[in-house]
This record gives sequence, C-alpha cells and structure tokens, in this order.
Amino acid sequence: MVQASGIELSLDLEGLGTAVVYLLVFGFVFIESGILLGFFLPGDSLLFGAGLLAASPYSDVSLVALAVGVTVAAVAGDAVGFWTGRRWGRPWLERKPNMARHIERAEAFYEHWGPIAVVVARWFPWLRTATPVVAGVAQMPYRRFVVANVIGALSWGTGLVLLGYYSYEISWLRATAITIGLTSAALMILGVAVRGMRGRSKRRAVAPEDATSAPPAH
Repeated sequence: MVQASGIELSLDLEGLGTAVVYLLVFGFVFIESGILLGFFLPGDSLLFGAGLLAASPYSDVSLVALAVGVTVAAVAGDAVGFWTGRRWGRPWLERKPNMARHIERAEAFYEHWGPIAVVVARWFPWLRTATPVVAGVAQMPYRRFVVANVIGALSWGTGLVLLGYYSYEISWLRATAITIGLTSAALMILGVAVRGMRGRSKRRAVAPEDATSAPPAH
C-alpha cells in the first residue's frame, strides 16, 4: 500500500511477478492504442501504477525497461490501428451509402490537424484508440503520422510512468495526480451520460413528428 495525504492507493500490480507486470502493462498499452475493442482498458491508471511500482524498493521492476517497453508498445499499437484503418476501414466505409462526405471531412481535418490530433488524442481514452484508425481511413501521410505517433507515445506513455515513479517520494505530487485522474474519469462518465440523455431526448422528439407525418390508414 502507498499512503498519499490520507488517500490510500492500492497497487494492483504489486502482487505480480516482474515478467507478468511487463507483459500486462505492454500488452494493455498495445491493445488500447491500436485495437478498437481496447478502448475500455485503464491505460492511464495502469501506467501511473507501474511507475509507482518501479519506484518501490521492494520491486524489481525497472523504470528504464518500463519506459522503453511502453513507448514501443504504444508506437506499435498506433501503427496497427493506422494500417487497419487504411487497409480495411476505408474500403468498408466507401461501400456504405452517404459516407463519402464523412471521409472527405476526415481527410480535410487530418490534412490540417493530423499530427496535433494524434499527439493530443493519447491523453484521452477512446480518442486514443480511435484516432490512429481514423487517420488511416483519412489516408494521412504515414511519415507525418509516425512522427506524431512517437511524440505522443513518449509524452503519454513514458510521461505517466515517470509521473508515477517520482510521485512515490513526493506525496503532494501523488495526491495531485490521483485527484486529476479521478476528476478526469468523473468528467468522462458525466459526458457520456449527458450525451446519452441528449440522444434519448432527440429520439423522443422525433418520434411524435414521425407519427404525425405518417399517412392515415385506410
């Protein structure tokens, strides 16, 4: 256990072997970065916890190995997502009616904001998973993508590991990071709930209109 200004943080990784910790962290980062089904994985908290574990004198987990492995896994995951979007996502969308304008919008967006979007998306769950796929669909030049991919992987993956590592000895930094993490999670859940409520309201508003416009039965 780690005590942080009255907040007790349990290291779920603490009871695992060193090799298992590496496999778990690197695997989760890879899946969350490049496979759409991985959007629900707790990448941020896992990286922070891994950094805390590396700082513990009772752990054999290496900070250098974590930082390098996380960066490689994040870059590889985004690359898989990018090529998945380009190879299979775009042809599939092009066969769908009314998707041409959405593809054009994506192309225009990634033409102007692609590198920034790839870097910034690393810090937002769901966007972190979807952005490389959409970049592939939009046919963002791979040279531009890979540079942004590496920068994003270093700033997010290595950054969170280092934050966790140095938070082990600095109680106020640990408490601040935990507070920010909990606040971000709460805001995300609130955002999803608000969008869900708005969607329901719109569907309820459309339903009476459809019923009114329906031709009378003979």
